[in-house]
Amino acid sequence: MSDYAVLGFVVLLGVLLVVAAGVGRRLLAPSHVTVAKLTTYESGVDPVGRGWSQGSLRYLVFAFLYVVFAVDAVYLFPWALVIRTDLGVASLVEMGIFIGVLVLGLAHAWRRGLLTWW
Repeated sequence: MSDYAVLGFVVLLGVLLVVAAGVGRRLLAPSHVTVAKLTTYESGVDPVGRGWSQGSLRYLVFAFLYVVFAVDAVYLFPWALVIRTDLGVASLVEMGIFIGVLVLGLAHAWRRGLLTWW
């Protein structure tokens, strides 16, 4: 039961710290409401026009290419360093499937013209 008591104490201490931080912020932070505080502010640009506009989804292309080009390095480099030891056939098959999925994603990006520089 002593393990649960330690866990309960740590959780209680965490909750008390969060509550103390909130109370301290309420007591110490200035709370003067001004017109400048109530306006929308984002990235240093004052809001102009309507509140909603349709944006481009090109960031999804960059996220997709990031996954194809960068995340594979996170898995391939450590695997390549450990390959000198005997990992077995299962590891080789798993990495073959992983590389196959990445090549499929790269082929999809190439087919859609996402790898062009213009």
